[in-house]
Amino acid sequence: MKALHARFSLPLIVTALLAAGPALAQDNWLTTWMASPQPTWGNELPLPTRIPEALADSTIHQKLRVSVGGSQIRVVVSNEYGKQPLLIGAARVAAPEGARQVLKFGGEEQVSIAPGETRTSDPVALAVPALGDLLVSLYLPQRTPLTTFHWDGKQTALISPGNQVNAQRLEGKEQVEARLFLSDILVDAPLDSRALVVLGDSITDGNGSTLDSNRRWPDFLAQRLVAKNVAVLNGGISGARLLEDGMGVSALARFERDVLSKPGVKSVVLMLGINDISWPGTAFAPNAPLPSLDKLIAGYRQLIDQAHRHNLRIIGTTLLPFEGALQGSIIEHYHSTPKEQLRQALNQWIRTSQAFDAVIDFDQLTRDPRHPTRLLPLIDSGDHLHPGDAGNRAMAEGVELKVLF
Repeated sequence: MKALHARFSLPLIVTALLAAGPALAQDNWLTTWMASPQPTWGNELPLPTRIPEALADSTIHQKLRVSVGGSQIRVVVSNEYGKQPLLIGAARVAAPEGARQVLKFGGEEQVSIAPGETRTSDPVALAVPALGDLLVSLYLPQRTPLTTFHWDGKQTALISPGNQVNAQRLEGKEQVEARLFLSDILVDAPLDSRALVVLGDSITDGNGSTLDSNRRWPDFLAQRLVAKNVAVLNGGISGARLLEDGMGVSALARFERDVLSKPGVKSVVLMLGINDISWPGTAFAPNAPLPSLDKLIAGYRQLIDQAHRHNLRIIGTTLLPFEGALQGSIIEHYHSTPKEQLRQALNQWIRTSQAFDAVIDFDQLTRDPRHPTRLLPLIDSGDHLHPGDAGNRAMAEGVELKVLF
């Protein structure tokens, strides 16, 4: 032991650790932001994708806001629904107005991602504060079909011709409101940090909130939890369903990807089911029957069981009122008396079954006391389905934080 001490003195060990870089000094990778990947679609759904079919020799610039901050970051790029390799010719990440930092994958600036796969960048020594903004730029040198995206990003992405990953000014370019190939941001976070996933549909995704404003209800919840080093991950997909694929795969199919596999996740809030109830008989699913209450409950129980087997806490939420939803739009017959009865029965089971570790009663929080099957006007974005900015804030502020962990 004396010989060991003589050969490896404490100052030498400390010097070696410092020389090895921050990854050895701290290694607590936490997911701090996500956008759940979806496959693009054609005419089988009544809503357009609102993105180009393909891009070539183009750069995509995507802005986002993290939850928990950290001393290093990693960027995850997804080709989950691609039919050909996704070639990223160059990639950069930066804080607002900051210098562009090179993203490498396995030590290389260029990466080819096989169909069905994702790739995580090497760590980048870029300190990002809690609730800080980042800009990720991806250059696509060859013709690339846009097969993997997140439809309702609620954030403007810019597309510019050529390799513009180092551009400081982005003006007069094509714009989309989707996430393209970008799926996760990881941070080397403080050791007491943890993450919470909200697995939901368009209400969680932020439909009805103001574009480019970070006013989804999970954004407001992240603000409440930032002092506790809790990352709130938005696992919402507009059109998502519990049991069946919709504008994205079912919750049963994506629970592993969007919850169980995320580094640092300790709890999940489940807010799904309204599209299972409302889609049958609409342009989304014109010939589909209403699911039974038992089938919906069985779907919930499957996710509860998966969460518990992975030592995760799972919180259920009641489904918001939706009478009058989407009237006057291309989506007819979204609400009906049988659908309302099914929603009420499912909410009653969520409240009383004790199947979840806790329950957030968003139905009670958002309904109009004078007309309980409708959203409170102050909550409503105007389509009688999605809360507006004030409604999203009210939902987040109505969550008792002690139930989450």
